[in-house]
Amino acid sequence: MATEEQSVETNSIGQRLQNAWRAVSVPLLSIVLALLIGGIILWAAGFNPLGGYAALFKGAFGSPEAFQRTLEKATPLIFSGLAVAFAFKAGLFNIGGQGQLLMGAIFAAYLGFALQGLPWFIHMPIALIGGSLAGAAWAGIAGVLKAYTGAHEVITTIMLNYIAGNLTDYLANGPWKDEGIITRTPKVLESAAIPTWGFVPAGFLLACLMAWLVYYLLYRTTWGFAIRTTGMNANAALYAGIKVSRVIVLTMVISGFLAGMGGAVETLGVVGRFQPGFNAGLGFEGITVALLAKTNPLGVIPAAILIGAMQAGGSQMQFDAGVRFQIIDVILGLMLFFVSADVIVRKILGARAVDDDKVTLSTGWGS
Repeated sequence: MATEEQSVETNSIGQRLQNAWRAVSVPLLSIVLALLIGGIILWAAGFNPLGGYAALFKGAFGSPEAFQRTLEKATPLIFSGLAVAFAFKAGLFNIGGQGQLLMGAIFAAYLGFALQGLPWFIHMPIALIGGSLAGAAWAGIAGVLKAYTGAHEVITTIMLNYIAGNLTDYLANGPWKDEGIITRTPKVLESAAIPTWGFVPAGFLLACLMAWLVYYLLYRTTWGFAIRTTGMNANAALYAGIKVSRVIVLTMVISGFLAGMGGAVETLGVVGRFQPGFNAGLGFEGITVALLAKTNPLGVIPAAILIGAMQAGGSQMQFDAGVRFQIIDVILGLMLFFVSADVIVRKILGARAVDDDKVTLSTGWGS
């Protein structure tokens, strides 16, 4: 009997290891292929690929300050990646993370400088949650339109990104403008700032906590089952008694909450105010993070750290090896290509070596 139990336990461990390999094999090989092709491009351009990558690693992890900069870069990417990955699970493509992040960033800034006389343990949570709710409300608009009018979330979130960008520019250059000629809000008060403990930003720890909470919600709760069922087949979910319209709206709201929290953390923990341009692209890069993580909430963390490290080390690579920073965008684009068009990676690994699940970016245009 003991032998049989040991055999079952061994098989269980082997199955878990096999499932883990299936989950990470495509992203890992995609990263390797992207770095190899990036190295070929560097060599063809007359640079030393090993020297360039060594400088990149040095700029990302070569010192506590560099590691802190990497974590600061990764933190908003975790939030924006979670926002995209969470919406994916319901079959929604939330391309509006940039607008939701901007709304979260500017409202956190306003609450950070306008509320005075509050202690840190009250002021900081108010500014953080306020910015997150602003992102949730912004995404909720697209969710309501999707659920009750059939308007596709890609179109509505793109339009909302445009509105959010102009609205935040107006607020930062109008009623919430700091004194002086620079378009920006006043600096948030110390009582609203998110601290850094040693070289680890508290916002990064919060992002990791949110990733675990999202994972728990999706895979350990009835509500998460409803979300995933809706994403697999909305008609079947409706037939099973799931209120699909409610699932769509709340999924978009939670997705926007995560993106808004990313903007709030960036404002309160890194920049210290809202200034147009400082948050450029963070919401869109969440798409890359989510795809690299295969929309797994826990996988978003290492994916964001990887991209954050490349961004943090890019300047060091340019300074030490003379490599232009744009090569980072080329490598990231190659990673995204191999993850998205993973038939190439599957051919290299073998059909049985990888997971058969594929990421569906969106439901049909007419759905």
